[in-house]
Amino acid sequence: MLKHCLTAAMLTAVAFPGSAYADPVTIGVHSVEGGATATLPATLTFGSPVPMGEITLPTAGAAAAIAAGGLDARGNYLMEVLVYGASSAWNTLRAEVLDPLDGDDALDVAPYHAGVPDGFSTSHTRDGFSFAQSAGLERSAVFAGGSATVVADEDSNAADALMFTGVAGSTGALRVTFGLRDYDGGRNFLVRFSAEDAVATPEPASMILIGTGLAGLAALRRRRRGRGDVM
Repeated sequence: MLKHCLTAAMLTAVAFPGSAYADPVTIGVHSVEGGATATLPATLTFGSPVPMGEITLPTAGAAAAIAAGGLDARGNYLMEVLVYGASSAWNTLRAEVLDPLDGDDALDVAPYHAGVPDGFSTSHTRDGFSFAQSAGLERSAVFAGGSATVVADEDSNAADALMFTGVAGSTGALRVTFGLRDYDGGRNFLVRFSAEDAVATPEPASMILIGTGLAGLAALRRRRRGRGDVM
């Protein structure tokens, strides 16, 4: 179930090496699912990367879609978002660019997956939206004591997606960094963050059985040692 939000933030101009941006960029919370929350500060401080705010994905299946717009044509934007919730619940963060339904969707792979909101489509190789894969910008998810493995699906018409895997057990936030590009400029689109690969938690009954089995093995070991047997 999608929960639509009205939060939005206006971003002023920023310059990165080789590119100058003259128009304001807008970001806002489009929708959240599965108990997710997303918080964008009222005023953002520009830098490299641009801090987008914080997202909490409490369980596998939770997702938050961030609306973006106003990017300069062919500009490469380095972005950063803090994501919470991976400490015990899930192991992979998926980030995906979603394109508004319009006249350039003929190359889309149908049907769209269940996470695509009404009015949007998956991104293909010719629509101009991407994670700026050819720009050489950083793409990473780091946390205290480690970092994620990054796998991209962006050279086919199936999706523009990044998978950050190996984050279960992380402490605190994932600091997720990635590029964004709108080749035509000035259009509105979504970046959807979703939690995948649920971490299995043993049921109480299973834990009791495991504990009982270990206790039995320990008792057997003690008996055999008492008889002089070797294990």
